[in-house]
Amino acid sequence: MVEILPNGVYTTEETQKLLKISNSTMKRLLKKGLIRANKIGKQYRILGHELLRLLSPEVDEKATNLYQKVKIKTIEKTRDW
Repeated sequence: MVEILPNGVYTTEETQKLLKISNSTMKRLLKKGLIRANKIGKQYRILGHELLRLLSPEVDEKATNLYQKVKIKTIEKTRDW
């Protein structure tokens, strides 16, 4: 089993392998906006966070909440610097 890293950046080919979908399905998901991606030159890059949101909203929500807690604590700790 392959782990999807929330902060990982994946190509469309890597995403197809992770999701076990065809090239045409990948294009359709991108075109309809079901998978949000950033276009770099002529290629798309997809964040792991986006894949987690698509596959498991519960896992994505937990990861987002944890990230927000760490962010707030970091801001509080560094405020006096």
